[in-house]
Amino acid sequence: MDTDILQSLTHLDQNGNAQMVDVTQKPQTLRRAIAVCEISMKTSTLDAIQEGNVRKGDVLGTAKLAGMMAAKQTSNLIPMCHPLNLTSVEVKIILDENIPGYQIEAEVKAKAETGVEMEAMTAATVAALTIYDMAKSLEKTMVISNVRLLHKSGGKSGDFNAPSGEHCDL
Repeated sequence: MDTDILQSLTHLDQNGNAQMVDVTQKPQTLRRAIAVCEISMKTSTLDAIQEGNVRKGDVLGTAKLAGMMAAKQTSNLIPMCHPLNLTSVEVKIILDENIPGYQIEAEVKAKAETGVEMEAMTAATVAALTIYDMAKSLEKTMVISNVRLLHKSGGKSGDFNAPSGEHCDL
């Protein structure tokens, strides 16, 4: 691979081998990220979840907890992610009858040398996977989609906000 290209890729060393980015010299700053995803399902499945009629128990409460736990495990799941001391993880599961299903929003904060975007996306998607797992006896055709970063702040690269038209309550 071309040496110039290798030098521009932060997760590869000069020989093309995978490496974790060295953030030793970077200052700690407040990092914040918001990610979302959606899970769509049949109206009958949505009604069962809303009414608490799922044999496995509290679907939405369990999904929120799973999302929070997943954010803390991101560095164990994504090879080049740094382990971070997260200071806040919030997972919101919002009923959206137009889908029909749920919008899942995860907000993660930390004082760190690197960002928390992957932790927010992991929290949102694992919450959606947990909803699927707990309700799959009712429906196996649920779809998890539209995983995306809505906002990130802190660090050298500055702030990012998804283009207008994306849902984001900052």
